[in-house]
Amino acid sequence: MNKFSYLTVSNTGKGLHKEKGSRFLSFAIYAPTIAEAKSQLENLRKEFFDARHHCFAWVIGERYENYRSSDDGEPNHSAGDPILGQIRSRNLTNVLVVVVRYFGGTKLGVGGLITAYKAAAQLALDTVTIVEKEIMTEISIEYDYSATPEVMRLVKEFELDIRHQKFETQCQLEANVKLRLRESLLEKLKLLVDTGNPIKFSSSV
Repeated sequence: MNKFSYLTVSNTGKGLHKEKGSRFLSFAIYAPTIAEAKSQLENLRKEFFDARHHCFAWVIGERYENYRSSDDGEPNHSAGDPILGQIRSRNLTNVLVVVVRYFGGTKLGVGGLITAYKAAAQLALDTVTIVEKEIMTEISIEYDYSATPEVMRLVKEFELDIRHQKFETQCQLEANVKLRLRESLLEKLKLLVDTGNPIKFSSSV
């Protein structure tokens, strides 16, 4: 993990852990938004409606800023925290891990539950493919039509992902740029302005 990129999963992982008759089915799922995580969780609750517990944790956001865990009826901190710990141990974000428990009739105790949920989460995460993705930031550029060649050269040089573009006498471009390239792009835009090109721009981090 660094300030310019993040690690996430590119496929769904699954695992099965058994402990004293209880079965722990685990799933690691790509979830780029909280809404997507909630939707995937609800799908698993419907699919495994007869299970005793659907414990989970997620970490979401390019800067790992959103996270949540749930014990779903298990003793406090015996399920959600161990699952979250497995996500964090791999420095992953934009991922949901759910462990579905079918009770086997024998209580495991808090220590046993922590071990079981940790093992189940680990099994699911062991089967995913981890990928590194660039953190993107937005940039907006306004310019006279006469400056179009210079702006288009920057689009190609910095591999800008154009989200909106308007060609008129006064043109507008909204795009995403890789965070690691942002400062270099801003320096080149400032240079164009300093050399007399009618360009205005702004960027968010």
